[in-house]
Amino acid sequence: MTFAQLALICAVGLFGPLLSLPRRFRLPVVIGELLVGIVVGRTGFRLLDAHDTTFSFLAEIGFALVMFVAGSHVPVRDSALRAGLKVGAARAVVIGVLAVPVGLGIARLFDTGHGGIYAVLIASSSASLVLPALEDVSTRATEIVRMLPQVAIADAACIVALPLALDPSRAGRSAFGALAVIACGAVLFLGLRWLVGSGRQRRIHRVSETHDLAIELRFSLTVLFALAAVAAATHVSVMLAGFVVGLAVSGAGEPHRLAKQLFALTDGFFAPVFFVWLGASLDLRELSTHPDAIVLGVVLGVAACIVHLVPAVAGQPWPVAAITCAQLGVPVAAAALGTSLDLLRPGEATAMLLGAMVTVSVTAFVAPRVHRIDARSAT
Repeated sequence: MTFAQLALICAVGLFGPLLSLPRRFRLPVVIGELLVGIVVGRTGFRLLDAHDTTFSFLAEIGFALVMFVAGSHVPVRDSALRAGLKVGAARAVVIGVLAVPVGLGIARLFDTGHGGIYAVLIASSSASLVLPALEDVSTRATEIVRMLPQVAIADAACIVALPLALDPSRAGRSAFGALAVIACGAVLFLGLRWLVGSGRQRRIHRVSETHDLAIELRFSLTVLFALAAVAAATHVSVMLAGFVVGLAVSGAGEPHRLAKQLFALTDGFFAPVFFVWLGASLDLRELSTHPDAIVLGVVLGVAACIVHLVPAVAGQPWPVAAITCAQLGVPVAAAALGTSLDLLRPGEATAMLLGAMVTVSVTAFVAPRVHRIDARSAT
């Protein structure tokens, strides 16, 4: 990779925010970055090579940071969130149970033998998409209180379950890797809680702020990359490492200054690199030679939306139910890991990402309606 290519990535990344500005056809920033990635990548002008090792490594850092920020935005310490844990967990379980026969049915219909993978995709939610979409929504609104733990539980559970579903023959190693990352996250949480409780975190924060040292950011990145190394060594996606570290930081109490630094680092550079890379890695031309993959992608996306709407039958407002179908991290990891392990059929990885785009489009459509529900149901 050259500086000219890096400048191009940053430049096209600007289209994400620009496309999110118009009121009439406002697109989520993520969608804009994906679209420009598609234009300059394998599908379009081929100005960027997603297989470039530097580009892909920067994208992987971005993926870990996106999940870190998503985890840190989960209001773990919010008492209102804990109050909705029971209902949210029950809804996540119901969706997970329903996703199994649906995923197996789709695999049988398309004769791929990947019913377990499809079930995980259908059951998953994406905190990295849902939480930014609800940035201005009160976390104390009744339906949001119940929905946030549902998304967090589904996201975490599917992140852990994905490697097991991808390659059952390596389930033991994948489970060990996931447990190792989660255990490290628990140790991190306890260590951070001790720092906060003993007053040492406050003193470190004061010194860091006075002398412009960014100690908390440096420490957070060190821990994140260390857990990402553990995840990579055990063939677990770095998204689990990022999400676990984010949850630990949120549970201990994320300093406001650290949150701003993370936002600048992630949204200012690494997240656009990741989403542009993701768009550049898609080869939509491949779908023309495998038209069944188009149908598979649409079916996966629609199936996810329908399954996530089931709780609406029991009283969950349909826009809130629909927004939980948002997928990103799990399909990306499924496509990347499945391709690297040579487990997927031609066009299947692109189909998974196409299905994710269907759910992202639904999320963009229903997000304004969730805001209106929040205004009426805030407690």
